[in-house]
Amino acid sequence: MPVLDEDEELTAVRVAELYYDEGRTQDEVGALLELSRWKVGRLLAQAREQGIVRIEIVHPRARRLGVERALRERFGLADAVVVPAPDDPTDSDDAETLARVAQAAADHLAAMRPVPRTLGVSWGRTLAEVADRLQPGWAHGVTVVQINGGVTLNRRPGTAASTAATIAQRADGQVVLLPSPAILERIQTKRAIEADRVVADALARARSASAYLFTAGAADDRSVLVESGYVSTDDVAELVRKGAVGDVLGRFVDADGNIVDPALDARTVGLGLDGLRAADTAILVVAGRAKHDIARTAVASGLCTVLITDDTTARALLEDS
Repeated sequence: MPVLDEDEELTAVRVAELYYDEGRTQDEVGALLELSRWKVGRLLAQAREQGIVRIEIVHPRARRLGVERALRERFGLADAVVVPAPDDPTDSDDAETLARVAQAAADHLAAMRPVPRTLGVSWGRTLAEVADRLQPGWAHGVTVVQINGGVTLNRRPGTAASTAATIAQRADGQVVLLPSPAILERIQTKRAIEADRVVADALARARSASAYLFTAGAADDRSVLVESGYVSTDDVAELVRKGAVGDVLGRFVDADGNIVDPALDARTVGLGLDGLRAADTAILVVAGRAKHDIARTAVASGLCTVLITDDTTARALLEDS
């Protein structure tokens, strides 16, 4: 559209005030200003195009479409979903940010077409939140497969089995659990467990899933792997010294997505990272400032095809890239 001259710009401002601020119809605006309805519509369109009017959706469920497009283009993603974080986020707002991202992930999963017949899922606080927000009947007949071990090693209740089971139950489907700890003390024990028929079947189903839904953890003492008793805070500190920025499916990686401790990784039970990289649909759900480094690694190293996150994380990824 042509640029407005000074008189037209003033008229456009008045049209916008009457239409947006006072709630007048286009016919009413035209009658007040002695303009045709067509002229009013054209001025409103030009006001938006030239920045006189800026419309912003501020609901927590609103999406940041421009940021989503930038993420898709920059990282070659099939899709990106970005929701607003709380204004001036602090540590106390992390729960609200996670809630918004989890709801967006639940909505995305329910809207997927075609519906994945076999969905591989990881576990942790983020996916537990997603599972809680899925509505009964979000899909029908989906088989949900746990893709990494999660039997807790301490007395705290684990989330791995309950997360997969909840997602399956609300889809009128079935669940395939991986009855194993995430990390074992000895490679021989891991080999013996993976040779078990039930575990071998679960791993085979995990490798053949039609889509994956997973999260990533920061390399710090708040990690669910620390909380569940798999690694200690000293272990995490040593992994960080080796370059770890976080974990994906219980596998600690550096900024380039490389395994930082091959011996530890060899004792980790579940789908390997190459399985995610080869997937047609791998949905990463990640939220919060503590996850910026691992989110950047997961996206940049090809571990996901879809990213669901908050706008603070999204903008950090774009700025750093």
